[in-house]
Amino acid sequence: MKLEQIDVSNIDVREIEWQGPFSWIGYENQNGLDKIPDINGIYLWTFKYEEGYLVYCAGITKSTRKRFRQHTLEYKSGNYTVFNVVEAEKGKRVEIWHGWSYARTHREEFNERKEEILSSVEKQLESFRVFVAQMPDKRERARFEAAIMHQIYNSKEPWAELADRGMALSRRRKDEKPIIIKNISNFKFYGLPKILEI
Repeated sequence: MKLEQIDVSNIDVREIEWQGPFSWIGYENQNGLDKIPDINGIYLWTFKYEEGYLVYCAGITKSTRKRFRQHTLEYKSGNYTVFNVVEAEKGKRVEIWHGWSYARTHREEFNERKEEILSSVEKQLESFRVFVAQMPDKRERARFEAAIMHQIYNSKEPWAELADRGMALSRRRKDEKPIIIKNISNFKFYGLPKILEI
């Protein structure tokens, strides 16, 4: 979609500037990336992929630093899905451990494989390239997050299978005015178009 093809007379247009790539909190010494700034907005977890970055997940928060500490605990508790990073960076979904409901009902398996799984968690967190953007309005953040993830879910590209599934997403309601987001970045994102309606 190009902005010139859209009638924007009744639509708000916003420019969102993405900062990054940043390191996952606590892994700056391993990957040499800068620390995530503490922002009120939206974030992307990405893997390095071809000429840019492949979006695995979008999230929203009032404080990136607090939220990422929570995510780290979830990963190390076995509640999140863990990938073979080498394959993920080729856009392929090869799971080491499946989190979410599977993790809740297979704690014995997690405990038996804990060393292997936690080693893979370390590799994944070190490999993530994080991007962040300021977006103070809570409702707009939720709409933006939902639009990004649904854009990926609806993609026919093979790498779309890598994206996080089962998220609680809140799309634009019928009574809400559309907003056109212009994504500004010096990097190429696979899964995040330059123009996105939320």
